[in-house]
Amino acid sequence: MSKASVIYDKFERHSHAQGLKGHATHYCPGCGHGLAHKFLAEAIDELGIQDRTVAISPVGCSVFLYYYFDVGNSQAAHGRAPVVALGHKFANPEAVVISYQGDGDLASIGLAETIATAQLGAPITVIFVNNAIYGMTGGQMAPTTLMGQTSTTSPAGRNEYNGQPMKMAELIAGLDGPIYVERVALFDAKQRIKAKKAIRKAIKNQVEGRGYSFIEVLAECPTHLKMSPEETESWVKDFMEPVYPLGVKKDLATEPWFKRNPPSFKGEKILSLCGATSEHPERFCQGFPTHLALNDVSLKLAGSGGDGAQTAAMLIARAAINEGFDATCIPSYGPESRGGTSYADVHVAEEEVLNPGSHDPQILLAFNAPSLAKFGPSVRKGGYIIYDSSVVNELPELDPSIKLIPVPFTGIATDLGKAVVKNIVALGALQAATNLFPKETMLSAIRIALKDKCALIPLNEEAFAWGIKAVEALNT
Repeated sequence: MSKASVIYDKFERHSHAQGLKGHATHYCPGCGHGLAHKFLAEAIDELGIQDRTVAISPVGCSVFLYYYFDVGNSQAAHGRAPVVALGHKFANPEAVVISYQGDGDLASIGLAETIATAQLGAPITVIFVNNAIYGMTGGQMAPTTLMGQTSTTSPAGRNEYNGQPMKMAELIAGLDGPIYVERVALFDAKQRIKAKKAIRKAIKNQVEGRGYSFIEVLAECPTHLKMSPEETESWVKDFMEPVYPLGVKKDLATEPWFKRNPPSFKGEKILSLCGATSEHPERFCQGFPTHLALNDVSLKLAGSGGDGAQTAAMLIARAAINEGFDATCIPSYGPESRGGTSYADVHVAEEEVLNPGSHDPQILLAFNAPSLAKFGPSVRKGGYIIYDSSVVNELPELDPSIKLIPVPFTGIATDLGKAVVKNIVALGALQAATNLFPKETMLSAIRIALKDKCALIPLNEEAFAWGIKAVEALNT
């Protein structure tokens, strides 16, 4: 770079930026990424957007992009760069976001993200470096590998059983979202000039808020072709270009339209969007329930779809949060909305939940026999199993240290005239059996959950009270 400061003078990745290696990239000699980087940096510099630019680099040969570009950078999981780019763009509309990807990343692992982002049409810029191979991961066949081309996974050459090479520029151009799509190459001076102009135009479109732009760059990979850089340039011209014709595939004269206001990250506004407030609910706990566990209590609630296990689990988590603890609730549903399996893992931690899964819960609330049979044996020694004795007639083999609390959830709820409140009966039983929280903690969470259905609060309070009474009766 003669005048631009977009590329760092020294690269920290090599020898701590000392000596000759501090000026060398990780790319192989003759690799097309070097020129693509050069043109991208020049475009950023010429457009005066260095302080606004965010480059997204995923897994692949471009994985160390952030060592070279003095711009904002985010590393994305394999194939996910386009959606990470969208996140940056919508969070900060003034940012100029560039998703820089290879063929295995963009056209294979990330194909769904690539297509969905392109169809959305939001103004980001995608630079797609197509060298017809998985370069960094070992030379496997890529979606863009040519027919007959050998690779570590197609040693006899790509054939019909592997499918035809994927023409990404044409595919993207066929979508309604993109406004500018062009395929360029790097094998001679004329093509390099065109490549530089195309990359600059794609970024300029974003700067002006015109829409999504996609530049495919046919690039050399001497290492996996086992050729010299000069031979690889000829190979790209003679073999790649006929399969991937160069030129503009789409160029719409679109007026600037992207004038999105940046989102607000103020806590009060975010709370209002989800119907919450900044007011702290009243707290009733004197401290963490250390009689159950030192700093993290794990629970599992399980039953059939419609039993209310998920609602009960969420109420426990909300009650814990209201008391100032950390809590997680991970639901798991069967394929049926009613009658299928349904369970939830809940953790209540004094400071931070480190693992939200409850593979060996201290407490199990089982709403039916299959749930008790499946999860009962996983309850840790000295734990609690509270189950619906209305529907459970047989118990599985359990550790004798486990405390069994049979409560007729369904029978009590039916007697109250509303079978659906059996999950609230279960919560009352949970409180009485374990003293996880004070009574008012759970009642407060129930009342908050029913604030828009106030007429149901008395019934639920009664169901909760009967769950407590049922456990107390067992102890008399």
